[in-house]
Amino acid sequence: MKKDLIAAATGARERAYAPYSRYAVGAAVRTPSGSIHAGCNVENAAYPEGWCAETSALAAMVSAAADGERRIVEVCVIADKIEGRIVTPCGGCRQRLAEFGGPDTVVHAISPDGDGVTYLLKDLLPAAFAMEDTVEPER
Repeated sequence: MKKDLIAAATGARERAYAPYSRYAVGAAVRTPSGSIHAGCNVENAAYPEGWCAETSALAAMVSAAADGERRIVEVCVIADKIEGRIVTPCGGCRQRLAEFGGPDTVVHAISPDGDGVTYLLKDLLPAAFAMEDTVEPER
């Protein structure tokens, strides 16, 4: 994993808004051209109306996509370990990542102390629901 992706996710984590859980998460996504877009978790008193860091990073990518680039090839998520375990994206975020990535999108889950694990998205979300699975509504 490149240091620039880790740095972007780390910087985003430092700006997380997590007054309820006190659990800050940062994420960064890389597009095929090498652009990096980062986001953090943003909590809300009306749980579960907050945003995960991955969701925020994807929103940053989509809103910056003046050139239409909306694909991801690599993801980094950084958060404190929970009970000694590296934290991976939640189920909803795995599906959101699949919307913009593919089975071979690389997903790095790391902790601030540098421990980490790398997956392919297909291993985190086997049999992902995809656009081709949708049905045209009847008219």
